[in-house]
Amino acid sequence: MTIRVLIADDQPLMRAAFDMTIRAEADLELVAEATDGQEAVEQARLMHPDVVLMDVRMPTLDGVEATRVLMAEDPSIKILILTTFDIDEYAIEALRAGASGFLLKDVRPDELAQAIRVVARGDALLAPSVTRRLLDTLSESMPPMRPKRARVLETLTDSELRVLTLVGKGLSNDEIAHELYVADTTVRTHIRHILDKLELRSRIQAVVLAYDTGLVQPNMQ
Repeated sequence: MTIRVLIADDQPLMRAAFDMTIRAEADLELVAEATDGQEAVEQARLMHPDVVLMDVRMPTLDGVEATRVLMAEDPSIKILILTTFDIDEYAIEALRAGASGFLLKDVRPDELAQAIRVVARGDALLAPSVTRRLLDTLSESMPPMRPKRARVLETLTDSELRVLTLVGKGLSNDEIAHELYVADTTVRTHIRHILDKLELRSRIQAVVLAYDTGLVQPNMQ
């Protein structure tokens, strides 16, 4: 199945580079380009892409607001944030808004193509080199635990809370299974239930929620 891709970036050279990467892959199709967030929203409404490559900092409407608009209109759309900076507060806000992940703009062509495939099939993705620093940044930027947000966790079972805590600490499914002495399939089932109960779109949003509610805190082992 061909994956339809929209590129949104205000830099012509970046759009050209991403264009070449996408056109070189038989299973990827470039359906539209946009030079700012507003145009990205308009093109997405018109062309119905599977994946949007969204620059986080653009004029008129930035990538965060464009992500919020598109996710509100079509929760099935997958948005992959592209950022120049290693840890970018805008990128973190885009994750809260429902983006499926983010990559640095200097990503290799083969890594970008694979990232598009990963998010297209519904998985979340973060640049491997920045995952831990992202979690550290989240922990430093979180306000004190908000009781109203924390109460949403009351819908989870004890097992689901343990899994969410480990997801929030950045562990993979295999690592969680090893930590809890359960099968990988059990972990996947718990994560699916967590996302459904908390009305989250991705594993990344689960990580953000774990910090938002205080379930995971700075330097927590």
